[in-house]
Amino acid sequence: MAQFPVNTHRFDPYKNMKFRVKWDGRYVAGVSKVSALKRSTEVVTHREGGDPSTSRLSPSLWKFEPITLERGLTHDPEFEAWANLIYSTQGDAAISLKGFRKDITIELLNEQGKVALAYKIYRCWVSEYQAVPELDANGHAIAIEHMVLQNEGWERDVEVAEPVES
Repeated sequence: MAQFPVNTHRFDPYKNMKFRVKWDGRYVAGVSKVSALKRSTEVVTHREGGDPSTSRLSPSLWKFEPITLERGLTHDPEFEAWANLIYSTQGDAAISLKGFRKDITIELLNEQGKVALAYKIYRCWVSEYQAVPELDANGHAIAIEHMVLQNEGWERDVEVAEPVES
């Protein structure tokens, strides 16, 4: 059976419940859910003139799916402040697009809290922001705010090595 290169005693893959999100050089408080990092390649179908019954497939444009971040609602203004960079109640003239795109990092942690994997997501911007969820006097759940980030690609941070576990 194949083993992890550094931790040859480890058999289990990493869990999806321990992670951190960072932008502007600092960790964002309270993020409780991050959607999957997903990319796809559009397919171009073509056929040769001498072979009318068979199509050929070729890769074309890449597409990176939006990323959704969720966290419990608090007084921390990070989500709203970023979302407000492309929205203003005073109209378009009051909007400044300076700094509305951010690179973010998502770190997956092992059981000991050490960074096991990290992904860099490039040129993100907020396309959807939910400040307050549906409220229900009969419910008993955490109020969640969320935002959807468009992005122009991501890659694994290969400088993050498998942490040594004791």
